Amino acid sequence: MRGTALQLLEDDVRELIRRRRLDPSRDDVQVRDLIGEVLDDYDERSLVGGLVPLPDRREAQRVLLESVAGFGPLQAYLDDPTVEEIWVNEPSKVFVARHGRSELTPTFLTEQQVQDLVERMLRSSGRRVDLSSPFVDASLPDGSRLHVAIPDITRRHWAVNIRKFVVAADGLEDLVQLGTLTQHAAAFLEAAVASGLNILVAGGTQAGKTTMLNCLAAAIPAHERVVTCEEVFELKINLRDVAAMQCRQPSLEGVGEVPLRRLVKEALRMRPGRIIVGEVRQEESLDLLIALNSGLPGMCTVHANSAREAVTKMCTLPLLAGTNVSSSFVVPTVAASVDLVVHLGLEADGHRRVREIVALPGRVEGDVVETSDIFSLRGGILERTDGFPPHPERFERAGFDLGALLGRP
Repeated sequence: MRGTALQLLEDDVRELIRRRRLDPSRDDVQVRDLIGEVLDDYDERSLVGGLVPLPDRREAQRVLLESVAGFGPLQAYLDDPTVEEIWVNEPSKVFVARHGRSELTPTFLTEQQVQDLVERMLRSSGRRVDLSSPFVDASLPDGSRLHVAIPDITRRHWAVNIRKFVVAADGLEDLVQLGTLTQHAAAFLEAAVASGLNILVAGGTQAGKTTMLNCLAAAIPAHERVVTCEEVFELKINLRDVAAMQCRQPSLEGVGEVPLRRLVKEALRMRPGRIIVGEVRQEESLDLLIALNSGLPGMCTVHANSAREAVTKMCTLPLLAGTNVSSSFVVPTVAASVDLVVHLGLEADGHRRVREIVALPGRVEGDVVETSDIFSLRGGILERTDGFPPHPERFERAGFDLGALLGRP
């Protein structure tokens, strides 16, 4: 009976929202007042009989608000600061991740609820998912990233993934407190960013690449202009002069698509002091390399299992740009353009740690880019090794004593 009563109340609220032409995502105060009116009316009618009294008015108000203005049964997980990610394999299987570990929740949905929730989540982004476009990436109002795949790409059910933007760290010092890296390594990375070195952040899924990129960006000098390029907005860079761009999917007519490669090209026309690409996956890596090789400092992320594999991937991805692009051009360009690789990993205990910081001295031997380890994980501790970064003159110009910063290995 309680579920039936809440469903009737939700139907009444939705009907009044439609009549008054309210937008639940914008007219928050009006929607809350409207829910209060509906509950008052229900309470009055329950007193004269015919309706089952609500056992908890406050709980009913919360459920109604989540249903019409939030994201229904998933809203509680979106509000939970310990939840990092939410995914739906099928209506009866809703999972969340906490501290790097997944767990099956007791939440049960219906097929229609899943589809209605996705439609509501996509409303603010202007993006769509249908048979002609069975995948979609979008940002939710709180900055979380939504990915949806529908049948017949999936076997039967809609697959929904929400990666929340959990602000665990704003700067490198916060990562030190979390145990992601040592104070020594953080001081070096902060100096490297301030000195204008080009940094590649590598790791697997959920390794903390975006968080690391945000923390590195916090070390960018305040006077610099930063231009960011992403598939979907995820970066949260708190600097004075930031221009952020994201890709756009094609319209129903199949036109108007703006890929990441186009954004990188356009970014060079926006007077950047530094360019940041959320993640390189395809031929946009070529345009980024060309930008970095021209003297424009930058950073990006890439999926890779080690720093060496990240370098190899950067030597391979630009070849996707066309048959006229050869490894004889790409390999030395990577060696000359990428200065540091920071590799992170998600440990079995759910903690994210920097596993190695590697320098590229700029040399190539037999089509293989040489690397030099600066910090490596040994016995669970990130220790200083014998490598040094390239461009010591940049550190000097920025006011850093590289010898004192790194010390003896």
